Amino acid sequence: MATNPALAARPEDETYMWRCLELAERGAGSVSPNPMVGSVIVCAGRVIGEGWHRQYGGPHAEVDAIASVEDESLLRQSTLYVNLEPCSHYGKTPPCADLIVEKRIPRVVVGCLDPHEKVAGKGIARLREAGIEVTVGVLEAESERLNEAFMTSHRKGRPFVALKTAQTLDGRIATSLGASKWITGEESRCQVHRLRCIYDAVLCGASTVLADNTELTVRFCAGRQPLRVLLDPRLQVPHEFRIFNDAAKTLVFALREEADPDLVRQLEARGIEVATVGEAEGSLDFAEVFAELHKRRLLSVLVEGGSRLASAMVRSGFVDKYYVFIAPKLFGGDGLASFGALGVTHPDYAVKLSFSGIRRFGEDLLLEAYPVH
Repeated sequence: MATNPALAARPEDETYMWRCLELAERGAGSVSPNPMVGSVIVCAGRVIGEGWHRQYGGPHAEVDAIASVEDESLLRQSTLYVNLEPCSHYGKTPPCADLIVEKRIPRVVVGCLDPHEKVAGKGIARLREAGIEVTVGVLEAESERLNEAFMTSHRKGRPFVALKTAQTLDGRIATSLGASKWITGEESRCQVHRLRCIYDAVLCGASTVLADNTELTVRFCAGRQPLRVLLDPRLQVPHEFRIFNDAAKTLVFALREEADPDLVRQLEARGIEVATVGEAEGSLDFAEVFAELHKRRLLSVLVEGGSRLASAMVRSGFVDKYYVFIAPKLFGGDGLASFGALGVTHPDYAVKLSFSGIRRFGEDLLLEAYPVH
């Protein structure tokens, strides 16, 4: 079903939809594999109810908002705002569309459609069949962007992949001797930990773990621990390294034809799961890696690695978003570059990006960007 942006929209609709997005974002890191959803109920220009999806398996945003209304009779004169199409099927909870119909709410404003195959326009159709006025497409781009991981998972059949780098102003991630701690300041490192807790998994390559004994956990802020994903084709990372500690779960990907069965058994005996995949371009097949993560219902992956992994990810075409932390420092040409060879032979063939935001953390800058296709 195509969205119909704002033919029936009212001047105040965007204001209340922004509030839905603010509420929805409170569920970041708590609701996956569900989307982040917020809802606002307005009667005669006054907000009478608000809610959001707080936790996976818990009430959806519309249910939470309706439950917050003290006088239910007002619902029959109200508009319900929600940033994602109300569900129309039984999952962990009953259909929100049915509840809206039951409460006889006369108007619903929706940010964007739900790409889930069990919804995908069916929620809107259910409401309209019941005689409810439905406006779809208010802050549609912003609503899709908020749930970009959910959208990618259901449209592309793989997780949303973000690549994080921390570099100097001249694009270096280490000195000529390989020293990299610390390029960015404490405020930037805290932000990286905040990013980790809203992504379902954090992925790193064996070379970075061997060099830094990386733990890949959330330590500088409150939040859940993501799944640690280690790409270790030949299982070279020693078992006493911190990435195998009990602070979070770890999944290791190794080459199907080269993983030593004894090493696999040793890891599995410690509770570390090992998945084997095929080879592509001299390394692990990223398509198989992300297919396996999708099978495990992981919506999003934050890649933290060195120059080789970063460039391989870019060449693979799987990167959906870039987080680039830039410190006001120079290492010079003998430092290690953020990205290795990308095969760019002419400026017209460059990997093109679109900046979406810039923020400051201490003395550092964080640039966020999306690939231009």
